Amino acid sequence: MNSGLKAVAVFTLAILAAPGFPQGPAQGYPGRPVRIIVPNAPGGLADICVRLVAAKLVEALGQPFLVENRPGAGGTLGTAAAVRAAPDGYTLLAVFDSHATNPHLFRKLPYDTLADLAPISLLVRGPLVLVVRPGLGPDTVPELVQLARSKPGAINFATVGPGSPARLLMELLKIEAGINVTNVAYKGAGLALGDLVGGQVDAMFATTPSVRSYYNAGRLRVLAITSEHRSAIAPGVPAMNELYPGFIAEAWVALLAPARTPPEIIARLNAEITKILELPDMKERFADQGLEPAGGTPAQLDTLIRAEIERWGKVIHKQKITLE
Repeated sequence: MNSGLKAVAVFTLAILAAPGFPQGPAQGYPGRPVRIIVPNAPGGLADICVRLVAAKLVEALGQPFLVENRPGAGGTLGTAAAVRAAPDGYTLLAVFDSHATNPHLFRKLPYDTLADLAPISLLVRGPLVLVVRPGLGPDTVPELVQLARSKPGAINFATVGPGSPARLLMELLKIEAGINVTNVAYKGAGLALGDLVGGQVDAMFATTPSVRSYYNAGRLRVLAITSEHRSAIAPGVPAMNELYPGFIAEAWVALLAPARTPPEIIARLNAEITKILELPDMKERFADQGLEPAGGTPAQLDTLIRAEIERWGKVIHKQKITLE
């Protein structure tokens, strides 16, 4: 190679190595609107949380982050749509608790829950509370357990879907306390709470915001919270973990991408979300929903999802829960 060509080659390599020169897919990302699929209806926990985060991503990254609701089949329709999308960072997926239970509830999913999706970040997490109608009698979990043992099958628990936290926590209580209660399935939390307040059913595990106004008005009684320790979310309420060690469960929402999405894009989104979740106004908005910002690395989210799949799989199979 002559000296002139060598000089051109060296100059070219210097430019390629210079700071600010595009080095990979994350440089200049996003260059167009990003779609976030939410596999449940508007107004659900995942939908509310993702819309709050999406609005901040618009401010941080300068492109629209458009939330697209794709409900159906327990969240599997929207998840399958995300899996089929190009792994370029322009289609993301919000998932929630059912993402970890669906592999055990469906005989065959149109995707591999772990292999076909790449974790980005956990967004929020929050405990549930065990509530009963005041006329039932018990003021504590031990009293509820004693009543259930004295009248097997007489206490009716409202639940929302086979893989919902309300159903799984009821089944876990049956295992831990050795009791028999009756499952009353509803198509929506609003219907279940309406019947609970009206006295048609006796008890339910529910998110704190959904029942706060009822227990503040004395129309429901809170017996326990499913966080590891007592929480300011429900002051003075004992944790289930105090009575049954390991009885810890939280609702959660996370953000994923199709597998093979460039790791640089995953890392950039994770970094921006981490900053967003630290904002005081975001913490306040999530607190209103009985949630706290979670964050963490993609690896930590992967560990959480795997642990949830294993944990709830044992409950589902032991209690023979099916898609009724």
